[in-house]
Amino acid sequence: MDKELLSVALGKIPSGIFIITCGTGETGTGMLASWVQQAGFEPPALSMAVRKGRAVETLLAEMGQPFAVHILTRAMGRLAGHFGKGFEPGEPAFTGLTTRLGEDGVLILTEALAYFTGRVRGRVDAGDHWVVVGEIREGALLTEGESWVHTRKNGFSY
Repeated sequence: MDKELLSVALGKIPSGIFIITCGTGETGTGMLASWVQQAGFEPPALSMAVRKGRAVETLLAEMGQPFAVHILTRAMGRLAGHFGKGFEPGEPAFTGLTTRLGEDGVLILTEALAYFTGRVRGRVDAGDHWVVVGEIREGALLTEGESWVHTRKNGFSY
């Protein structure tokens, strides 16, 4: 296998720019994500790839844990930058942002294009990432715009 050719090909798979929030109260945090995809119709479900070792890993490990996924537009780079730096466990992740509580107590970023809240249904070990599957319980379009979609030059890094 030619890893360089594979890297370029993998980088051509389009992905989006999303923010995943999880936990409630003082355990609430968030992360920037690229790999989120609808995974079912009935019940509505989605999948999210989470790099192992991230602070949100334990919050998305157990069945039933609440989460929210937010879709961004290119004009929402400030939100992407805020969550792109990552947060340590216990570090405040929502300072300076406008939020509201979802049905399950998870924070919703009201400045996003759209959001979904849900609960974890399971996860699969995918090497350096977990693929988390969640059942969607709530969601809405918050403003007008186009989803932020991109490709990468290197399929082996963000």
